[in-house]
Amino acid sequence: MEKEEKQELEGAAAAARRRLVIGVGFWVQGFRLFPWLGVNFFLKDGMGVAASSLQILQASANLPMVAKPLLGLLSDAVPIRGHRRLPYVAIGALLQAISWLAIALWQDISLQVLTIFLLLSNFGASICEVANDAIVAEAGKIVTSSSGSGQLQSFAWMFGSSAGALGNLLGGIALSYFSPKIMFLFFAILLLLQFFTTVAIPESSLKLPKAATATNLSALTSIRKQVKELSCALSMPEMFWSIIWFTVSYAVIPFLLGTMFFYQTEVLRLDSSVIGLSKVFGQVALLAWSMSYNKYFKTMSARKVLSVLQFVTAVIMLSDVLFVQGIYRKVGIPDSIYTIVFSGLLEGLMFFKVLPFSVHIAKLCPAGCEGSVMAFVMSALALATIVSGYLGVALAALMGVSGDDFSALPACLLIEAACTMLPLCCSSLIKERREKEKKEE
Repeated sequence: MEKEEKQELEGAAAAARRRLVIGVGFWVQGFRLFPWLGVNFFLKDGMGVAASSLQILQASANLPMVAKPLLGLLSDAVPIRGHRRLPYVAIGALLQAISWLAIALWQDISLQVLTIFLLLSNFGASICEVANDAIVAEAGKIVTSSSGSGQLQSFAWMFGSSAGALGNLLGGIALSYFSPKIMFLFFAILLLLQFFTTVAIPESSLKLPKAATATNLSALTSIRKQVKELSCALSMPEMFWSIIWFTVSYAVIPFLLGTMFFYQTEVLRLDSSVIGLSKVFGQVALLAWSMSYNKYFKTMSARKVLSVLQFVTAVIMLSDVLFVQGIYRKVGIPDSIYTIVFSGLLEGLMFFKVLPFSVHIAKLCPAGCEGSVMAFVMSALALATIVSGYLGVALAALMGVSGDDFSALPACLLIEAACTMLPLCCSSLIKERREKEKKEE
């Protein structure tokens, strides 16, 4: 009995440490929206960057996220001092801290140098996210019930969303009193705290599942083994076609994020606090979605949930057409209220699909390659958002929308909404695991 009680206590302590690591990791990465809100205004007001250039930089800054499959392979197959997760989290946090410190302290920084450090920061963030996602996936495997993984995913999302909301709220307020570089410095200090906290926690205390790879294999052999396992996982029809649909559902949308940012701040003259509150609303919506999904929607099929979210996103985009035409203003809805509620909701909706899809893939993912598969999915998402951003710039340029001329913006928004509806035509690509396969396992 004493032995069983001791094991129960150790298991509870390990579960608490896992939640601490996951909570801190997702909270800090969610709070990245705090300095990134400052980056937008720093580029527009401090460096005089045009709307198209701003959106290109926003999209290009996500390029390091495309390297996530390789980082997932490294994390799965190449341990650092015998550990495969927390050392990578620490390295990622340190790289981000160095980047934001450099941006904050560099006098008269050029656009080229700023871009390099933003890329380095996102490279560090991608390392952290790969390791954090793998911890969530592996910890979810410890809980044998099908709801366990979904609950842990929702827990992580709640921390990330709450941090994003707080970051945007504080960012909008801070921009009214401080320069963006002060915001960059503050976030760098926060990352250093994460680095030292992560280093202080031994990974063995998390009691994560042991790697399937034999310890006496060389790094190259381990990577080859992980590549083979990842290939086998992606060869599963239900996983392959689901990922294809998920990627296409983002890539086909010419997202006009940078253009709308300029329209709201230059034409409507909305204050930075309004933009910040808009993003806060989006993050609060994400937080509410993560809670409601786990309680009400996790038993629904992934195809139905993802299709509904795609449709709602298109409806909000159609609503933006009425917004830029001044229809809502004529019926008494202020531009600031619409921007806070609907623009914020639209930004949140673009990422609502990630939670149910992550849970869907986690259920399909074979044991032993969780980090690689989740990293591949997030890489596909990053690449799709980059393509989406570039398409948005191309659409705005084609229609003649610029920082001085927004007359064709309603037509651009109609095209954006129509493209968002296209993936609904092939939602059958979202495959569910067959019941026969579940029983065999």
